[in-house]
Amino acid sequence: MAMKQLKLSLGEVDLESIKDPGVRRCITQLMNLEQSLATENHTLREENRSLRDEIARLKGEQGRPKFPGSSGSGDSKPCAQTNHSSEKERKEPKERQKKGKTVKIDREEKCVLDPSSLPADAEFKGCTDFVVQDIRFETNNVLFYRQKYYSPSEKKTYLAPLPTGYDGGEFGPGVITYVITQYYIANSSGPKILEVLRNLGIIMSEGQLSNILTKDHEKFHEEKAEVHDAGIRSTPWQQTDDTSTRINGVGHHCHVLGNQLFSIFATLQGKDRLSVLDVLRGGIERAFLFDDVARELADEFGVSGRTLERLGGLPRVLKLDEPTFTQAVKRLVPEISDRQLEWVLQAAAIAEYHNQDSIPVVRSLLTDDARQFRGLTEEHALCWIHEGRLYKKLTPFLAPFQQAKDGFLDKFWDFYRDLRAYRERPTKQKAKKLEHRFGRLFSTVTPYNELNARIAMTKEKKSELLLVLTHPELPLHNNDSELAARQRVRKRDVSFGPRTREGARNWDTFQSLIATAKKLGINAYEYIADRVRDAGQVPRLAAVIAERAAALNLGEPWGGSWALPAPSG
Repeated sequence: MAMKQLKLSLGEVDLESIKDPGVRRCITQLMNLEQSLATENHTLREENRSLRDEIARLKGEQGRPKFPGSSGSGDSKPCAQTNHSSEKERKEPKERQKKGKTVKIDREEKCVLDPSSLPADAEFKGCTDFVVQDIRFETNNVLFYRQKYYSPSEKKTYLAPLPTGYDGGEFGPGVITYVITQYYIANSSGPKILEVLRNLGIIMSEGQLSNILTKDHEKFHEEKAEVHDAGIRSTPWQQTDDTSTRINGVGHHCHVLGNQLFSIFATLQGKDRLSVLDVLRGGIERAFLFDDVARELADEFGVSGRTLERLGGLPRVLKLDEPTFTQAVKRLVPEISDRQLEWVLQAAAIAEYHNQDSIPVVRSLLTDDARQFRGLTEEHALCWIHEGRLYKKLTPFLAPFQQAKDGFLDKFWDFYRDLRAYRERPTKQKAKKLEHRFGRLFSTVTPYNELNARIAMTKEKKSELLLVLTHPELPLHNNDSELAARQRVRKRDVSFGPRTREGARNWDTFQSLIATAKKLGINAYEYIADRVRDAGQVPRLAAVIAERAAALNLGEPWGGSWALPAPSG
């Protein structure tokens, strides 16, 4: 009760009205102390609730449910808010344009009037068009009579081949396309797909459904590799993010890499720098090089000076595979810890990546502020939306602190909108003004200590947050990767996760191709159907990416044509 009364009384204080600086400073310190105690109390209550829920689950019971806008602990305070979305601030205003509706006509049917129902003087005035959209969902089972010949001299039987697209077993291209698109586009579960097919009269087992989803998809895997290669070549920068996923119940991580032309999904066991580097390399085997670049990176990552000195005995121009390089490091530093060895491996792998010329080296990554994304590329851009969420997560209990937070966030998003306008019409003069404004804005001091600490941390990220001033073509946020990762989250919610490594590979491949087709404006259903039937009517996605990238000239702002020649279609 005393704490509540103190909060009410402090919350009513107008600091600006206090003339004595000493008294104002004392009251401010007291308010920040009360804020710290309230925040700590809330954190402990949340931790206590989490532990109680875990105990309940261990007993076979259920934890208390969470409700939107609440921490689930019964709090009604501002800090209980869990929605930190910045979607409202991220969205760019667009004019609504009414698009005409064009419906594909599959058949025509004439509707006639009974002459006997018409008056004698009725005159024919032509027809009025009326379009109705409909769908037919029925089996299309085919009995093929395949000619068969036998050659006694060759002791060999000749059998007439099935039409293109019907050589995949006892299920035709329509069924295969339906299964794949329902599983990956509609995010339906396997059992529900099977239930619909059986109700239609298709006789299929669970094993056969699993085979359709996971077997004989090399042409799709090959096209995913093409998409990765073309996507990396399309821009000097890329966006990436990750989300948790499972393979047969074991925790893994789904990495998403892309830009406005493509998305690649890659399920890996880890989410460290080496894993992110594997995604950039597109599955090409790691190599390691301990040159001056690697030494500098290892020092930045935290490798001790004594270890670095002894690693001077490693070959400086020879690229080694992982087992050989690891063995060489342990020979020079037998007592090296696992953590130090990890940093050395990361530094050497990054150095080799920048030294090789078999694939284009990404110049800049746009990410959130997670540690694993740092040091991989020459330049690193940070997401403004993620930075804004950190401010929204602050939990001021006192009204003056809430007002300070709200007032600063208004200025934060005003600056963000000005950056967005700068991207449309960049000039050196505007860039200088925005850089100066950044310094002033993030030097703001308020009575709220936690807010001041957050402002200071943002100021430390100036080069990463303002890389857009040098490269206006860079997005200001990483929502493209976040939205792509959300597709895996939705799939994970429905199907939990693949049971095998092969299943995970198919999840990655089909989610990559479908997401890329969507970005390119290609109908994903028609794309899958085209590939299943081997029709060749839908162009290779890599060729479309290369064509669009050339038309948009996405590499020019970075100093000329980007990467290697575009792949042929």
